[in-house]
Amino acid sequence: MKSRILLPGLLAILHFSVFSLAVPLFAVPLFADDWPQWRGPGRDGVWHETGIIKEFDGPELKLRWRVPIAAGYAGPTVADGRVFVMDRVTEPEEVERVHCFDWTDGKRLWSHTYPCKYGKIGYQAGPRASVTIDDGRAYALGAVGHCFCFDAASGEILWKSDLAEEYRIRMPMWGIAAAPLIEGDLLIVQIGGDNGACIVALDKMTGRKRWTALDDKASYSAPIVIDQAGRRVLVCWTGARVVGLDVSSGEIYWEHPYGYEDWPLQIATPVVDNGRLLVTAADRGSLMLRLLGDRPAVEKVWWRYGPDEHHTDSLHSLMCTPYFDGGHVYGVSIYGLLRCLDAETGDRVWEDGTATSQVRFGHLHMVRNGERIWMFNDRGELLISRLTPEGFEEISRAKLIRPTLEQLRRRDGVTWSHPAFAYKHVFARSDEELVCASLAADEKDE
Repeated sequence: MKSRILLPGLLAILHFSVFSLAVPLFAVPLFADDWPQWRGPGRDGVWHETGIIKEFDGPELKLRWRVPIAAGYAGPTVADGRVFVMDRVTEPEEVERVHCFDWTDGKRLWSHTYPCKYGKIGYQAGPRASVTIDDGRAYALGAVGHCFCFDAASGEILWKSDLAEEYRIRMPMWGIAAAPLIEGDLLIVQIGGDNGACIVALDKMTGRKRWTALDDKASYSAPIVIDQAGRRVLVCWTGARVVGLDVSSGEIYWEHPYGYEDWPLQIATPVVDNGRLLVTAADRGSLMLRLLGDRPAVEKVWWRYGPDEHHTDSLHSLMCTPYFDGGHVYGVSIYGLLRCLDAETGDRVWEDGTATSQVRFGHLHMVRNGERIWMFNDRGELLISRLTPEGFEEISRAKLIRPTLEQLRRRDGVTWSHPAFAYKHVFARSDEELVCASLAADEKDE
């Protein structure tokens, strides 16, 4: 989504405009990319802006602003000059909160708080799913199924639903995590409801049910939509299988079994490249499917896995969504090893142990900008890199935010939440704060 960012005092934020009488007084590009949903505008981990720095000035990024927030796994999203994030507070009562901040200075524009008891949900640091922004509305999905549609500018509730009550959710052990997806006039969520409501499509304007699909238990993997054989196909990785659904009705086009062993570890988002679809999990390794071009169907290319998390083959990712680039796949296995695979066979080409922590749940997020891969690791570091079949090339590294302990009480803590890249800035959160730092290049560097 393209948006024009204007001074806070103006009466409106204009979309898709070419001319304006207002001129920004701060250093922001006239036209800038939003980051309105999980993994960016295309839900594919691609950041399109140009004029970005080529390396960092020092070992720590200078922050434009920082604001206090509470704990949560949900990464920030950015649209129309606003930053959205969710968190959780447990005293004096258990609540989840949805926040909206001005992107230029971190000023809080609005917040909404609602009671929310997590019960037996594991890893209780807070909401998991990033807020999805679409056409002036903000869609928030909490860890136990509270779903809200807000006016993104004012915070007014346009509609809300307790999905756990309405669809009798069979609650996953780590709660509801898959980020809401907008497709046309639908809001699509993976919640694991009873009676064929693992996947639910709601009217995005009213919250009314449009269709439900699948009896599967829910996973934590966010759904995506692809074009296949002239159709829009909803790809969902549930607790039992990878499925392709008719996005307008929920009817099954194709499916491939790919469940779990002891408990659901389907977390990473499916990735697609050149007619191939890859999914990867810590316990089940990696599965490559071929998307047929003459009809909505798939066939298995390969499945590679090791006997356990200590003895892994190919790629066993826990939370890191892989990067798919032509003939190769790059991802992080459960003990923090960055690996390159041959996409045709799943054979490991190389592995590297320097990008992130070499411990269980060692983790990073990867975002592509041009020929470079930006990585945000579990130590709160931002890396500029190149990934090629020859190896991992670290260009520059700097500290962005300090790890905290609520997400995982390990050593000095972790930073697991996905950052947002918008307006030539990066936005990241921990259990204590939301921060913003400029990544804009000086004219001499462009």
